[in-house]
Amino acid sequence: MRAMNRRGFMGAVGASLVMARTTLATPGSTPMPGNRDDVLCELGAADAVAAMRRGDVSAEAYALALLARCERGAALNAFITLDAQAVLAAARAADLARARGADLGPLHGLPVPIKDSVNTRALPTTAGTHALRTFVPARDAEIVGRLRAAGAFPLGKTNLHELSFGWTSSNLAFGPVRNAHDPQRIPGGSTGGTATAIAARMAPLGIAEDTQGSIRVPAALCGIAGFRPTKDRYPNAGAAPITPLFDQVGPHARNVADLALFDAVITGDDRPLPELSLRGLRLAVLRDFHFVDIDDEVASAFDALFATLRSEGVDIVERSMPELAAFERLVTGPVQIHDVLPSLGNYLRDSGAPVGVPGLLAGLSPDIRATFERFCVPGAPNAVGDQAYRDARDVHRPRLQALLAAFFATQGGDAILFPPTMVTAPAIGAAEQGTVGQRRVPFATAMGRNIAPGSTAGIPGLVLPLALGAQSRMPIGLELDGPAGSDRRLLAIGAALSRVIAPIPAPQV
Repeated sequence: MRAMNRRGFMGAVGASLVMARTTLATPGSTPMPGNRDDVLCELGAADAVAAMRRGDVSAEAYALALLARCERGAALNAFITLDAQAVLAAARAADLARARGADLGPLHGLPVPIKDSVNTRALPTTAGTHALRTFVPARDAEIVGRLRAAGAFPLGKTNLHELSFGWTSSNLAFGPVRNAHDPQRIPGGSTGGTATAIAARMAPLGIAEDTQGSIRVPAALCGIAGFRPTKDRYPNAGAAPITPLFDQVGPHARNVADLALFDAVITGDDRPLPELSLRGLRLAVLRDFHFVDIDDEVASAFDALFATLRSEGVDIVERSMPELAAFERLVTGPVQIHDVLPSLGNYLRDSGAPVGVPGLLAGLSPDIRATFERFCVPGAPNAVGDQAYRDARDVHRPRLQALLAAFFATQGGDAILFPPTMVTAPAIGAAEQGTVGQRRVPFATAMGRNIAPGSTAGIPGLVLPLALGAQSRMPIGLELDGPAGSDRRLLAIGAALSRVIAPIPAPQV
């Protein structure tokens, strides 16, 4: 077990490199044309798994290609832990299973980066904080266990915003994660490491987690796809929490097909997504909420999107929902502030961590400590009292859920369409300046306003890459939020939109 560093990485990979380059496919298979690492790294998860299952490429060769890309992009700091020897051993085991004719899972041979707040046996789970630096859980989180059962295995543990409590992934304990499109900019958070790894072609599919945007914000800022399912569609046990009301694990990928593959593996529903026509699709736009004060280049990208969709027969319906603006104040923030320490205490105990909450707090980095002292610890000046919490949980959140359900049922159409963030990725350090973007809006508002209602209500949200900003040349994402339980239809809508949206260029690593 090793954290990734250049000497350790190259020592682990180098011993196998020459032999693997000369035998990229298993005996008796048809070699993949070119056998180039870059070709392998561009494959989506479904295509990579299909190639390995056919024997066009060995799992070991595929793992070596991804590990080499991880080494090339090491300065992006996407990983906290990457054990190359363990990755290659798992890949060789996958090749042996195929050679002896074993049943191969739907993720056969796929290395998967895992957010380092999700428990993994044999690899540390740090949650991005000092006190858990050497903590190795005895058991995988349930979501990891399901991926292993499908033939996948961990590529490594990805860097994140400390304790998932922020949107930058500028981690003072393990260093900042850098955006693959511009290393001077943030990747978003809290799942910045997984998003960066996927964008940089270090892997095609990864595990993320979302409490208030931690899947969707990094997906938007890194130019990839991310899916937060309906609350509890995927198991959350074994992931370091903020609040059980909002926390939800989910995938990062580069296309909808791989998100659908992940969904099929985790839920057991492997039926193909329905093929939808764009003609007659109804997408709601809430101008008075999602589009207020967004940057000009974000607005321009959406104007162009609306024109394209209308030309394809999509009905873009302008609607209003003025009540949304109050819910972050009434529910989103208060619930997280109230729940985080009790939830972490339960997680530490249940996972067998070597510290409790006092030890965890003692090791916090200065920025996270200041936030917890202001909001979360007992007696904090901005702590949330029990009555305010009960009102948020039992009154205001159900009202938000009922409001959205009624909206979809009566006027909202198939999904709500909006920009996940109000700006493209700011520079590292910009959050500390307080405001970002052309309109100079508060950083927390720019990152968290648009995505908050969906995660607070527990409805599914799908983020797709839309364009590069005309000035920033940084990714702009789009989000589709659908009714609770509409996960497969939402993915199908995303697949239909992807057919008319030009892919953004891959970052140069």
